[in-house]
Amino acid sequence: MNRIIDWQGEVSDPSQFLENLKTDLEQDELFVFTPKGRVITLPIFSTPVDFAYAVHTEVGHSCMGARVNGRLVPLEYKLTSGDTCEVLVSQGEINEPSQDWLDFVVSPKARSKIKQWLSRERLEDLVENGKDELIERLRQKGLPAKKVLESQVLSDEVALLNFEDDDAFFAAIGDQRIDAVAIVERMSKRMRDGVQPDQLSVSALGSNVAASPQRNGVHIEGMPDVMVRLSRCCTPVPDDEIMGFVTKGRGVTVHRADCANAASLFTQDSARLVEVEWSSESSGAVFIAAVEIVALDRSRLLRDVANALSDEHVNIVACTTHTGADRVAKMRFEFEFADPSHLQSVLRVIKRIDGVFDANRVMPGNPHDQDLADETVN
Repeated sequence: MNRIIDWQGEVSDPSQFLENLKTDLEQDELFVFTPKGRVITLPIFSTPVDFAYAVHTEVGHSCMGARVNGRLVPLEYKLTSGDTCEVLVSQGEINEPSQDWLDFVVSPKARSKIKQWLSRERLEDLVENGKDELIERLRQKGLPAKKVLESQVLSDEVALLNFEDDDAFFAAIGDQRIDAVAIVERMSKRMRDGVQPDQLSVSALGSNVAASPQRNGVHIEGMPDVMVRLSRCCTPVPDDEIMGFVTKGRGVTVHRADCANAASLFTQDSARLVEVEWSSESSGAVFIAAVEIVALDRSRLLRDVANALSDEHVNIVACTTHTGADRVAKMRFEFEFADPSHLQSVLRVIKRIDGVFDANRVMPGNPHDQDLADETVN
């Protein structure tokens, strides 16, 4: 830059100055002038759009054309060192960045700002589309859409699925990362069970089954009236070997015998362990299973899995997904079901979905899951 300033002082002929500038500039950079003589440094192969964003982000966003050396040029025109570029911005009518600009801009700033703008606009569209879809599904179920969206029901659903806020929840529906049909089915089921939209709370969703010996399928000898719940950390179902742990004020929590949390609880206070067994009378019991699905990531994969589970008449209560750089998606679903023998049938259906490599029940995980925190001995 100092060399350029020296040249300006030494060369009286402007055309000679520009000629010297063009021949001496480094090959990987361009020096382009604004109409007022300001020098803008750009990567080689830059375009008027790159130039506009280098001047100011808002100039870039509102760029609608350009003059280079006094001549109108297309936005994808390749600038050369010594050019004078004048950016034409929209007056009155709002101009917006285009997805097509990413096909020809080369500067990191231009690419970053365009992507940020497009992401923000896309997010707004996804939120609107997702909200519209949820409203439509609620109305198809005969549910009061406006009342549901303004009630605790929606807040609890957002919390249950671990979304930061309502907009993130709606955007996930709009992007088909979660299935509106399954969500509405879950809302509808809980309302049919007698929970009103303005009364439903997280506590109504948080337990694995109702805390009642008549509904959880577990028998404890000599304790017919004690509250019993199935642990969410290992989600035991009939035919699993199980053990019980007395929790202060919360009855007995049932774990799989091979659950890592159960081993930790035994170490803390073995006196609280009780023998439990599956009851032969489990009519009306509801269980939760967690399954992990490995699949090749593709459009509408999550929707297809959720629809398959819905078709099997299981109630999805939680879902997490992750896709790696190799495009392999790993999904974890937790769902409610009444018939333990139904689980294998559900897994077979999932494995038949296009792109799914494998589907298996999730077995006990690491210690210190949420249930362990709840049951820590005081």
